[in-house]
Amino acid sequence: MIEDPAAAEASLDPMRTRLLAALAEPGSATMLAARVGLARQKVNYHLRTLERHGLVELVEERRKGNVTERVLQATAASYVISPVALAAVQPDPGRSPDKLSARWLLSLASKLVRDVGLLITASTKARQRVATFAIDGEVRFASADDRAAFAEELGGAVTALVAKYHDENAAGGRTHRVIVAVHPSVDTPKES
Repeated sequence: MIEDPAAAEASLDPMRTRLLAALAEPGSATMLAARVGLARQKVNYHLRTLERHGLVELVEERRKGNVTERVLQATAASYVISPVALAAVQPDPGRSPDKLSARWLLSLASKLVRDVGLLITASTKARQRVATFAIDGEVRFASADDRAAFAEELGGAVTALVAKYHDENAAGGRTHRVIVAVHPSVDTPKES
């Protein structure tokens, strides 16, 4: 999870993105230069920037004659830029109170990314798993009326489940956030 605005900016550079992907496996500037078609000095410049922001780390140093070869690796298998990196302009459900608007949904999704990212970061440090649950599926509505009826019924079912299992006074209990969303599906190109 990238929360620092400068680290987010560094990670979004197209060449640095390519280097991060290549560094899923350890590599040196020389190895990467050949792979991405860039001079080793330019690769080193980008690697130092990524390293300064904690996106890559040194895994080994090898002596080759009078030269020390630094072998680096990405600090994660994948990265997500947290809305926290956007500071004052990050989406906020409080600024879009219309619960039927796409902006409110995007604000909730942003909050979900931030919260789950923080949980993953903390659980990784503690070497523990995070208890989560998600459902992803599609439904095709015959009409806008059917979609509205579905939303009404789904809202009632979720409200009933929350009421059934929520115990404000549970000793040692832990509060969990429940987010349910319905939005039009987006067609994405199939990978070949």
